[in-house]
Amino acid sequence: MTPLCVFGAVIGMQVLMRLGVTTNTALVGAMVAMALGRVPLASLRIYRSIHVQNLAQSAISAATFGAANSLLLPIGIPFALGRPDLVLPMFVGATLAMLLDATLLYRMFGSRVFPAEGAWPPGVAAAEAIRAGDEGGRKAWLLGIGLVVGIAGSVFGIPMSGFGVAFIGNAWALSMFALGLLGRGYVHLWSQFVPAGWTAADPSHIPQGLMLGAGLAALAQVVWTIVRGERATSTIDPAREASAGRLPVVLGGGAVTYLAIAALLAALAGFWTQMDWPLLVGFIVYAAFAALLHELIIGLAGMHSGWFPAFAVAVVSLAIGLLIGFPPPALALLVGFTAATGPAFADMGCDLKAGFLLRGQGEDMHFELEGRRQQYLAAMFALLVATIVVAVACHGYFARNTVAPVDHVFVATIRAGTDPAIARALALWAIPGAALQFLGGQKRQLGIMLATGTLLVSPLAGWAVATGLIGRALWLHRTGEAGRANCQVFAAGAIAGDALYSFGSSLVRTGK
Repeated sequence: MTPLCVFGAVIGMQVLMRLGVTTNTALVGAMVAMALGRVPLASLRIYRSIHVQNLAQSAISAATFGAANSLLLPIGIPFALGRPDLVLPMFVGATLAMLLDATLLYRMFGSRVFPAEGAWPPGVAAAEAIRAGDEGGRKAWLLGIGLVVGIAGSVFGIPMSGFGVAFIGNAWALSMFALGLLGRGYVHLWSQFVPAGWTAADPSHIPQGLMLGAGLAALAQVVWTIVRGERATSTIDPAREASAGRLPVVLGGGAVTYLAIAALLAALAGFWTQMDWPLLVGFIVYAAFAALLHELIIGLAGMHSGWFPAFAVAVVSLAIGLLIGFPPPALALLVGFTAATGPAFADMGCDLKAGFLLRGQGEDMHFELEGRRQQYLAAMFALLVATIVVAVACHGYFARNTVAPVDHVFVATIRAGTDPAIARALALWAIPGAALQFLGGQKRQLGIMLATGTLLVSPLAGWAVATGLIGRALWLHRTGEAGRANCQVFAAGAIAGDALYSFGSSLVRTGK
């Protein structure tokens, strides 16, 4: 397990630094485990178990996202700002935030907010790939066909993960996601019809405003779920629900812990000597609130679409921090702390979804809960390995003056300062974002998904998702609900093909 975690962490860092994105290694880990299980050696026989294969994909995926998105990216922000003295405080804060991030999802998985029955497309893809490899037959053929389609489409630059996700995820949510992707891709065609005063210097502030409104509305919906006191779904054991699994306990404990981590971050950075007390307290409270909101948004987006728009959503937190008036060093740590939450949270949900499917979808709750615990321990071990790898490797990157490309965007935004027109645009576009989120309700997440699509500049992905939704509708129309399982196996192959091609091409482009 350790070599897989180290490998995942190194690949995640290299791809992030060279290409600016993080490749999904979960399916790679599952396939490596499947291959090892077929080696005729007694010591490798354990890898024939689908549950061990699931632990392997959970570990390598956690290590990849943890090392790249949750650690290396945040610590690069103060370095790029010219404050290397803040790298260590940022590293400590990001590490603690990352571990708490994964823990909160583990404790919330199976609740009404993050149900085990939710889409979690990457998790479904991993489970179906593992199951098809184990069962063989028609499923293996469908997986192979999907794999070929995924690789072929990726060769021509088509985001086949979006095509595959459309066969699995929530159709309402993905329709809005596709609309957002296409709207952002062709913004030059419709932005001329936007009323005067609704845009700032450029239309790029529209997605931030939409996400701000949708995110606050989503938080209100989560709070309303807690206030109503509704029970979690049937996949939660009553004893677990009565202990630490209740949403109020989990979210309340998470908020308090984020406050403590933010206070520690401010103390390590020496902000008590650089900021007056009202501003310092405001920084601690806002950092904790932004981190918690950030992970909820990323988790909801990941559950419905499989996308983790952590970079884009962090910009919203930064924009609000600028408007509050925090000094540049505080803004650097604020956006780093916020960006550290979300990826591990959503990734944990996808991994637990894979395990949920492989373990029989909660038929044996004792087995299910023990399986979740094992996955959680595997992921936490992987995140600790990722922490060590980043601690060792970051010095080499910084010695070459190399940081993640998005870190330069954050730093440029910090140095640009504030503009009243931006604040006005954010406030105005928050209105339709919040309205759409409330209109769709918590199950559809229309506002979050539209905003997620507009934050990403990939019109081709929009067409891929739209095509996948049409293909899914035609497939199910022809086969009925009985064909849904085969539909998901094909989709798993397409996603796996895209992941394998992206993984292979990233190795070539990074010189590894």
